[in-house]
Amino acid sequence: MEQHAFHAMGTGVEALLDAPPGLDAVLGLASVEREFRRLEALLTRFDGGSELSRLNTAGTLEAGDDLLAVVELALAAREQTNGRFDPTVHDALVAAGYDRTFELLVGGSPFAEPPPRTAGGVRVRGRRIELDPGVRLDLGGIGKGYAVDRAVAFLAPLGPCLVNAGGDLAVAGIPEGGVWPVGVETPSGPLTLGLASGALATSGSDKRRWRAGDGEQHHLIDPATGRPSASDLLRVTVTAATAVEAEVLAKALFLAGEAAAAAEADALGAPALLVTTDGRVRRAGGLA
Repeated sequence: MEQHAFHAMGTGVEALLDAPPGLDAVLGLASVEREFRRLEALLTRFDGGSELSRLNTAGTLEAGDDLLAVVELALAAREQTNGRFDPTVHDALVAAGYDRTFELLVGGSPFAEPPPRTAGGVRVRGRRIELDPGVRLDLGGIGKGYAVDRAVAFLAPLGPCLVNAGGDLAVAGIPEGGVWPVGVETPSGPLTLGLASGALATSGSDKRRWRAGDGEQHHLIDPATGRPSASDLLRVTVTAATAVEAEVLAKALFLAGEAAAAAEADALGAPALLVTTDGRVRRAGGLA
């Protein structure tokens, strides 16, 4: 099993390739890092020169292929989740104190009043993206899922592979063991899931936390309030066909809360592991 690890998009990234060592494997794994860094440079909101930042500043932009694709995916996800996934939470994240990369984040300012606007207007006309006045986009989570899916597509012709970006991962091909073992954190210790195909993502409020205003905040904004979510879930892990789909579904289930998330996962047949804020673990969506 060939392996390559690096840091990008604010998290650790690991690529695994079940192939004989050699130049093809080395070049394939190196292409994963190049693609992550290329997409990070386009999609980050923390670099004023990125394509996303230029869109947020100008309010309109003739977009390149990748920004256009990710924005279209994000808008489709907003429609599919009835607004629980919303790329227009940029200002709400900044108001909550998440105004710089997490490595630099130590605290933030008190919340703005009234809450920052979400569910803002975004239109795609051909290659041109147009934002309503005062609307800015954050594509952090879905951009990471997009990068994972792209990286797996690069590696798949070389052999069975897995790409994991901070818990958002996708696989292609069956390794010698039959499934890819994936560890998921629970209050009672790691639980290993076997993933034979597709993708898995985790969304939770326990990792990216900081102090701002009068208390501790996290990065999962509820578009209904413009504030960090008060969900009774601590973490949601869910599987889907692609990393983008898993990322969107994990966040939507987290915001739904335990009861609604379990019902939705069951209805979709989407295997999910729910960890509640009081330490309970609930399986849903047919997860054995």
